Amino acid sequence: MTALTLSTAGAATLRADALVVGLAKGSKGPVLAPGAEAVDKAFDGKLAAVLETLGATGAEGELTKVPAAAGLKAPVVVAVGLGQVPDSDDAWDSETLRRAAGAAARALTGAKKAGFALPASTVEDAAAVAEGALLGAYAFTAYQGGENKLAPKSAKANGPKLPLAEVALLGAKPRDKAFKAAAERAVAVAEEINRARDLINTPPNDLFPESFAAVATAAGKEHGIKVQVLDEKALVKGGYGGLIGVGQGAVHGPRLVKLAYTHPKAEKTLALVGKGITYDSGGISLKPAGHNETMKCDMSGAAAVFATVVAASRLGLRVNVTGWLALAENMPGGNATRPGDVLHMYSGKTVEVLNTDAEGRLVLADALTRASEEAPDAIVDVATLTGAMVLALGNRTFGIMANDDAFRTSIHEIAEEVGEAAWPMPLPADLRKGMDSSTADIANMGERMGGGLVAGLFLKEFVGEGIAWAHLDIAGPAFHEGAPYGYTPKGGTGSSVRTLVRLAERTAAGDLG
Repeated sequence: MTALTLSTAGAATLRADALVVGLAKGSKGPVLAPGAEAVDKAFDGKLAAVLETLGATGAEGELTKVPAAAGLKAPVVVAVGLGQVPDSDDAWDSETLRRAAGAAARALTGAKKAGFALPASTVEDAAAVAEGALLGAYAFTAYQGGENKLAPKSAKANGPKLPLAEVALLGAKPRDKAFKAAAERAVAVAEEINRARDLINTPPNDLFPESFAAVATAAGKEHGIKVQVLDEKALVKGGYGGLIGVGQGAVHGPRLVKLAYTHPKAEKTLALVGKGITYDSGGISLKPAGHNETMKCDMSGAAAVFATVVAASRLGLRVNVTGWLALAENMPGGNATRPGDVLHMYSGKTVEVLNTDAEGRLVLADALTRASEEAPDAIVDVATLTGAMVLALGNRTFGIMANDDAFRTSIHEIAEEVGEAAWPMPLPADLRKGMDSSTADIANMGERMGGGLVAGLFLKEFVGEGIAWAHLDIAGPAFHEGAPYGYTPKGGTGSSVRTLVRLAERTAAGDLG
């Protein structure tokens, strides 16, 4: 993991491989952002002009490298575009800074140390730059360079380039408690997001329900989190028909993992439920060609929940956070659930399975019922649940559904605050009729149109009475197949972790919504 320091050195005296400055689009051409003053002075006040000569415009995410001027200890200056100059110097958008820092960190892969001279005079700006740089300095290299194990890799001549090793944040106040706390929070949240990314990127032959549960158990011991794992026998005995039904066609059996972080002074409890399909073939309702290659990411919801619980523990939040990881492989084995089968769920309801590729809602239903038994103040489930949500909102935005409008609004506001694209979605009552079954209490499929909302309505059936609940469908942003941008890498993204951590922080502060 990339190290973060609040540097006491100035930009001119910092010994590093590179200095990062911000460049914005001004009315008369590119202008340097606050934080770059000492670097500009070394260029006799002409750094913006030099960058413009090289074609730089200050457009968001644009990267331009120039040799450093005499007087600077670092050999290279990296200018990253911030987009349009804001109305005032202290109005830089946090997400803009986060993305810029991430883009610069990605461009410095292989470097040992870089100084970030981006706007960081306020706690909010410093936190955004720190978080963006740490998230941008990510690479999944466990299976490259001749090794095949999940362990940190030392540099090798034939191995992949490692991420930027150290981010030195310039312009912050290293001795100020608020800045220190912001830096510590950025490290904890970024490290857990990157842990989630690692899990999502791990091939399914190495990450399956049992091995995922082992990772959670080890993390629990490290961070003082109580972990309980229910294996196949316990799930059968407990009547978890959804988890057993989805997982019974696979060699690797299902698991339900409970992670409980508690604080002695907590007044509220937040339950998080994550879909953890470690590989989704579609089961008997096999996915068509071209839809299988990225299905290792179908456990992104469980990874996000896991990361959030650990982050809450590391931050010592004054709230109880319980995570439920509903883990299974969905495979078309000889014992697999068939279309037409009826499952007896943990709640006591029966479900007619019309499509075995609508499996996520089945494992989540059992976990939602179990989470409800503990009467938390709120439940949020997170899942790569439906392709319909991707069609509705695209690849970068997750949908939010809830049984309480105020709670849905709060989560949407939190997502916007932390820089995660999300959109509130309805749960139209008329779509519920499409899941009526002549054989069971409910079917796992309904109308094709509005399929993402139908899935939300199905889950709602398994939430305990009187409990505020929200459903985050992260099918779009959980796994990025295109070129990296900002702090977003190719592959697993860790989508929704920042939203969930901030929700936990707000709950701890008594502002659940």
